[in-house]
Amino acid sequence: MTVPLALMVLALLAAGLAPRVLARCSWPDREPVLALWVWQCVVGAVLLCCLLAMALSGATAFAVVRAHVFAGAPDGVAEMYTSGGYAPWAGVLCLLLACGGAWTGAMLLREIRDARARRRKRRAELRERAPRLPGEETASSDRLVVLEEDRPDAWWLPGATPQLVITTGALRRLKGRQLDAVLEHEQGHARARHDWLLHCSSALATGFSRVPVFASFRDQVHRLVELAADDAASRRYGRLTIALALVELNEDRGVFGPCPTSLAMVPQRVHRLLSPAPRLPVSRRLRMTAVASLVPVVPVLIAFAPGLTALR
Repeated sequence: MTVPLALMVLALLAAGLAPRVLARCSWPDREPVLALWVWQCVVGAVLLCCLLAMALSGATAFAVVRAHVFAGAPDGVAEMYTSGGYAPWAGVLCLLLACGGAWTGAMLLREIRDARARRRKRRAELRERAPRLPGEETASSDRLVVLEEDRPDAWWLPGATPQLVITTGALRRLKGRQLDAVLEHEQGHARARHDWLLHCSSALATGFSRVPVFASFRDQVHRLVELAADDAASRRYGRLTIALALVELNEDRGVFGPCPTSLAMVPQRVHRLLSPAPRLPVSRRLRMTAVASLVPVVPVLIAFAPGLTALR
């Protein structure tokens, strides 16, 4: 029972400390893609701790689980993990973690269901607002949809065949390469499949709203995916171009005034593009990527340590 408890302590420490540590760092704004990877590794490590703790505590408490967990293991390995004196506590922990896992799966399924419903509704609205002309060929996957609307706007609809949607107001407002930069920004979302990150982070935050790491993960993912898409567009068309495009699209919405709006992050994105901080050195980025990749390995090492000791 010592190993499951150690895994749970590690999960609690990571869930509580990781958001505070990352919130104090300034480099995520300079390297949003790396920051997204770090967040995924931290959240993955927390979930892996819970999964391994559930399996090992279940093996301690229930013979059926033990037979499956240690199937094919050498003699003496199972005895390193199981102890009849701790079986009642192990059973309670296993059941609690199993309920948490089931709840996580239910939240993810609900998020996917709601996202599909929203996507179907928006696609139906698009078909109504941009109907096909008589004689126009029917395509199963229109990559670009133009809407007749005075308000400048552009967005993407995720799915098996992502669609880029842009209004005629944006076509009139954006000049030359600015339009290309906006389209590249939206295509950056589609290429990186940011919708899956958004769904997973929202599901975890909704299911476990009191867990700091999951709430912070959702908030940071929503922010970092926009910065990453800005960088993808700026690398091809320049930071000034995408910054001016953001201003043109949002200046009539009050986002640059004193009152905060739902798009209050836009001024920060524009300032970041116009006053860019230098990127981290390549060597440091590689080291940070390697260290972050090793974070989920720590729970595995803790879980396998007694078994490896028994093989000596």
